[in-house]
Amino acid sequence: MTLARGLIHGWFIIFSIFCMVPLLYVISISFSTESDIAKEGYSLIPKTFTTFAYDYLLQSPKQLITGYSVSISVTVLGTALSLLITAMLAYALSRKDFSGANALSFIIFFTLLFNGGLVPWYILIKKYLHIDNSLLALILPYVIMPWHVLLMRGFLSEIPSALIESAKIDGAKEWRIFFQIILPLAKPAMATVGLFIAFIYWNDWWLALLYIDNEKLVPLQYMLYRIMNNIQYLSSHIKPGTVNIDISQFPNETARMAIAILAAGPILIVFPFFQKYFVKGLTVGAVKG
Repeated sequence: MTLARGLIHGWFIIFSIFCMVPLLYVISISFSTESDIAKEGYSLIPKTFTTFAYDYLLQSPKQLITGYSVSISVTVLGTALSLLITAMLAYALSRKDFSGANALSFIIFFTLLFNGGLVPWYILIKKYLHIDNSLLALILPYVIMPWHVLLMRGFLSEIPSALIESAKIDGAKEWRIFFQIILPLAKPAMATVGLFIAFIYWNDWWLALLYIDNEKLVPLQYMLYRIMNNIQYLSSHIKPGTVNIDISQFPNETARMAIAILAAGPILIVFPFFQKYFVKGLTVGAVKG
């Protein structure tokens, strides 16, 4: 038993190291020079330590702070709204006494396989709702995700119906049952699905590309995406000797890795606080009794 446990622990230690190595490479490359990467390739320890890529990205700190503030606002507000509506919809689908549960589940599953595409969404946001150039344009499209609803329904279906019936006998109404009984019991599920939703909002740049023209509403991911496009354009179109810039030292690969660190940093900090719920939330509802 001790040998088996030691082998299991050893396997997970090795697996964890393999998971950490790519992140260490990204950090190392972001602090390297372009010439070292071209000559020596990637390495875990920078041959020449430099912060040039970060200096380039942070030369407009006000723009970066604005991007962070927009992304944080969209992620917090969007996750809270999406999690609430997802939980309410999933709770209705998990109730065995809801006659329309099967039909509604089919509709939600159908939208998981087929959707109307980009054009209807664009027309809805721009022509009918008129919420372009607002935070709502970055929040509304991801409020209801079919996969999250079905995942949450699996979690909530494990709650005994007898608990709900006893609450009704004691005089509790549907809203009180949901907010004071169901949600506290569903903390692991809420944390897991909420983390998935937060990832979607935080990593999104596509909606900003479509609907945002106001520079004060540009989220972090879209701002970094534009910086990366500018770097690639300059690197591919400026010929050596035509301008007073050393193209070999111009941040390209290093800036790409620095962008990854700046974009992923806050999520890496937040994730440990949800970790204790995450594993339990993934396994709840996986096995039917």
